[in-house]
Amino acid sequence: MLIVENTYISDDIAEYYFKCDLERCKGACCEAGDLGAPLEESELSILEQIFEQVRPYMSEKGKEIAEKQGLYILDSDGDFSTTTIEGKECIFAVKNEKGTWSCAIEKAYQEGKTEFQKPISCHLYPVRITKYDQYEAINYHQWHICSPACVLGKKMQVKVFEFLKEPLIRKYGSQWYEKLNQEVMEWEKRRINH
Repeated sequence: MLIVENTYISDDIAEYYFKCDLERCKGACCEAGDLGAPLEESELSILEQIFEQVRPYMSEKGKEIAEKQGLYILDSDGDFSTTTIEGKECIFAVKNEKGTWSCAIEKAYQEGKTEFQKPISCHLYPVRITKYDQYEAINYHQWHICSPACVLGKKMQVKVFEFLKEPLIRKYGSQWYEKLNQEVMEWEKRRINH
């Protein structure tokens, strides 16, 4: 376990390798699973504010579901997530001619239409954050659809926390990330000495 400020981080993020391999996985995380992308409450109003800028990048079905059902749902656990199309892909997911999924929100961001890149849970994947009263727990979520990312990460020697440098800084700040780097180095020393 690594501890940085009020975050408790699984040491899996320092032990395992990961680097997204879209050529192989085809962005399957945009359509697999029981729910859409987990959302923070602060992101709900952002999605509403940017919807008109994002709409042109969405699929026809995604736009239709967004109009009928809204941009997000409250699930049985009391958490918010993006609406899905018939319980499969996120309404913001778009499939290209090669069969690879991408995010309409991120496309709008890349083209300068919005300052919101995408939900932080998507940006941080494969880690998931669980919020408690006094702290947050950061855990590596291992999922078979990401096995190509594990293979590529090992080949390129990229650990989970290194792959997630940008989104972790987006979420917690650069000073936090530097502290995490220090924690990882200490953790590695302890492993070598045991």
